[in-house]
Amino acid sequence: MRIAVTGANGRLGRGVVTAAIAAGHEVVALDRATEPGPRPHQAGFPEELPVPVLPVEITDYDNLLGQVRGCDALVHLAAFAGPRGNSAHVVHANNVLGSYHALLAAAELGINRVVSASSINAIGGIYSQHVRYDYLPVDEDHPTYAEDAYSLSKWIAEQQADAMVRLHPEMTVASLRFHGITPHPPTREARTEERLAFEAGHLWGWVSLEASARACLLGLTADYTGHEAFFVVAPTTTSAIDSAELQERFYPDAPVRRPLEGNDGFYDCAKAKKLLGWVHDA
Repeated sequence: MRIAVTGANGRLGRGVVTAAIAAGHEVVALDRATEPGPRPHQAGFPEELPVPVLPVEITDYDNLLGQVRGCDALVHLAAFAGPRGNSAHVVHANNVLGSYHALLAAAELGINRVVSASSINAIGGIYSQHVRYDYLPVDEDHPTYAEDAYSLSKWIAEQQADAMVRLHPEMTVASLRFHGITPHPPTREARTEERLAFEAGHLWGWVSLEASARACLLGLTADYTGHEAFFVVAPTTTSAIDSAELQERFYPDAPVRRPLEGNDGFYDCAKAKKLLGWVHDA
């Protein structure tokens, strides 16, 4: 399969490109930055890519269209990865326009397999002033309470995917809601009360780079049509405190849909297992 990967020079992008080539795919690696940036990559993330990175500007539709032409599948990862460091209107415009361009280019070129990087924050969370979870563990049926530009952009991207597959029902689009991608499992050290409360906003979650890249490739071969969103999160938390205690301390009024034991995670990834065949394996 010839796979276009936008955001190929990002941390997840490098993992996806490396995994795709290892699996025997041909990869067209695309990024605004064709060389690694000045910020050193965290240990454990791929430093070098086995293919050159070609320039792309996702907000320039014709440019993106030309770069993905001839591909069989598209993994769209290019976006601002959070609300900080740029003005809210810049984050929102870049992420929303870029995701729409990616979907539209795929539809125009007959690329029927698309994976798009969403976020756990599509329902609101760590960047919200008023964090709200209606029940625990959360799943894809949970409503969105997004407040900030970044979280809103991820939710809108998912709505755009819904619209695109209504217009092009032959397409399969997977929006993967990643969380705190890391190459290594977390060390569950004691946290200050302030840090523990901050992490409560995103429910102490994480996901490994390997599992994230694997989810992207599985999304390109999954046996369904239309658009589906998936939580792609590890089944455990980053906290040294038992999950039942965390729930009682920080979300005592949230209904608990299944018993929380040990370091059980607060995200239900059963849908990813059912439709993608994805499990975290850690």
